[in-house]
Amino acid sequence: MTNASERALIVAPQGRDCRIAGSVLGEAGIESVGCRDVACLLDEMASGAGFALITEEALLTADLHALAAWIDAQPEWSDFPFVLLTQRGGGLERNPAAARHLETLGNVTFLERPFHPTTLVSLARAALRGRRRQYEARARLLDLHQLAADLERRVEERTAAHDEAVAQLHEVQKLETLGQLTGGVAHDFNNLLTPITGVLDLLQRRYGDSDARSARLIANALQAADRAKTLVQRLLGFARRQALEKRAVDAAALLDGMRDLIASSVGPTIELQIRHEAGLPSALADPNQLELAILNLCVNARDAMLEGGTLTVVAAQVALGPQSNPKLTPGLYVRISIIDSGQGMSPETLARAVEPFYSTKETGRGTGLGLSMVHGLAGQLGGGFALASVLGQGTRADLYLPVADEKAPRDTGKNRGPLLAVGRSLSILLVDDQELVREGTAEMIRDLGHQVVEAGGGAEALAKLAAGFAADVVITDYKMPRMDGAELARRLRRDYPSIPILLITGYTGATEDTLHLPRLDKPFGQADLASALAALMMPDAKVVRLPVTRRP
Repeated sequence: MTNASERALIVAPQGRDCRIAGSVLGEAGIESVGCRDVACLLDEMASGAGFALITEEALLTADLHALAAWIDAQPEWSDFPFVLLTQRGGGLERNPAAARHLETLGNVTFLERPFHPTTLVSLARAALRGRRRQYEARARLLDLHQLAADLERRVEERTAAHDEAVAQLHEVQKLETLGQLTGGVAHDFNNLLTPITGVLDLLQRRYGDSDARSARLIANALQAADRAKTLVQRLLGFARRQALEKRAVDAAALLDGMRDLIASSVGPTIELQIRHEAGLPSALADPNQLELAILNLCVNARDAMLEGGTLTVVAAQVALGPQSNPKLTPGLYVRISIIDSGQGMSPETLARAVEPFYSTKETGRGTGLGLSMVHGLAGQLGGGFALASVLGQGTRADLYLPVADEKAPRDTGKNRGPLLAVGRSLSILLVDDQELVREGTAEMIRDLGHQVVEAGGGAEALAKLAAGFAADVVITDYKMPRMDGAELARRLRRDYPSIPILLITGYTGATEDTLHLPRLDKPFGQADLASALAALMMPDAKVVRLPVTRRP
């Protein structure tokens, strides 16, 4: 059956014209449909047609307004063809009425009766060829339209991607600014903590055994200084400017120590439960970064429990085989689980939860980096991170940490440790632009039995060496005005290559690692300083531990 869009519509209400024309067209393979009047023609044209064959008399008594309106309303690709059967002698020159039909119908071909069948077939095929070309133009026009729509869609997608990239860039810039600000504050805090820690350390060593009350007060002050140091490290971890320090960590003790911090962070409407199995092995982790990750997960859990609920933190040892978790190497892990009874997440949200900058929180309440930072930390430590959640039933976050090969050291907070000897008294050039830090460090060095010459900057230090001071060691701060520790070290390596250099710094940004300088981070105690000197002067020798000496 011929496609409706290529059929012929015949309007010949009188005589045998409709039957004869239909028969001729049918023999030529052209399907035709007879229409009793113009109104019927319009109905059929709505369903599609290749052309229309109309007798002149069918138009004489018909209301042609509807037909003219249809012709005028054709889309830009369409110019519907008509074949008009006229009476003998009905050409345009001798038939003014036919000329009026030309104005109405537009694309019209005149066929005078009686017609030869071949002539009718030829005109019909010509009309169909013209109609097919119109259909092809329609297809091409639609493909331009489709291209324009695709282009518009791509522009919208690119614009959305650009807007998202700009938003992410703003977040990165905010974090970078925060990191720079935090790094500067941490440098100042570390400089302030260094003399405090150093003097308290000296006082404890001198008077700790002779006066119990003083020993207790000094121990409390040292504990407060350690907490301040930990606070600075947490700030640096948040700003991602703290170097990752892997070591054996007692996860059970760490969670117990965080109990008050977590409780105050989640608030009184949430019941906190912390559990860990007996004999839990040490985990390989950076304790400061691990604390930050756990706190981050607990705060996320709090935000999911707007009406209150239960927050459970559990630490346990798990053995993973090849089929347990395809993303983790088979072996033993310490798994720290943070489980909440909050609103949970939909599968769509869960699938994107660890994507950087993805957040379901309202603007200003999150950067969308919390879970991605935890995920990244787990990967850096050789472990893994997994999320499970059911909408309306809560969320579980599992942090997998490799079991450490050694046990975590016990830290009672009461004993600062014995000092380490370097075998002889040293002449040390101490360089620091901060007078309080320099004086406190110098006093710790003198208490170790060494001689100290102080310099307030790099230029002054070089001048003392040029004047004849024979230094066994140069201890220099890194962040100083005019000439920093890296530049001083370069000049020392050039002019005094045999003098060992120890870099002490409260700065948390990148230092000149290419110089391969030993580094002691502020704040430090006397035992830390003694250990650094021993490692510097006798890197291959067995370090001797000396009993603590106290002077009146």
